[in-house]
Amino acid sequence: MTDRELADLAYEMLKRSYVPYSKFPVGAALLCADGTVFTGCNVENAAYGSTICAERTALLKAVSEGHRNDFVRIAVVGESEDYCWPCGSCRQMLYEFAPKLEVLVGKADRSFIKLRLDKDLLPHGFGPASLN
Repeated sequence: MTDRELADLAYEMLKRSYVPYSKFPVGAALLCADGTVFTGCNVENAAYGSTICAERTALLKAVSEGHRNDFVRIAVVGESEDYCWPCGSCRQMLYEFAPKLEVLVGKADRSFIKLRLDKDLLPHGFGPASLN
């Protein structure tokens, strides 16, 4: 799957976001090594702490279906003028399963850039190996 195809799947998820409070929809698409893709959108809650981000939605769907350490790339997109950067909690959750994950971040004009989780978004991250 190309970067563009993965990003397009994430953009499709924007319309499924439940964002009555922030009005900031986010879509995500997580690619596994076997070609399986798990999508997600952000789902807000009146109790703000119960809100879940799009990338964690996709990740939890994948893990609940038996995928663990086979994640290749994730696209995280929004409708803003700037790139839709994953929050710290999402970076940490992704790092748990795939420190070397490629991350595509996109903005409203459907342009995106590609970064690496461990080198660009969460260098010196804390993961399972940190507990040794």
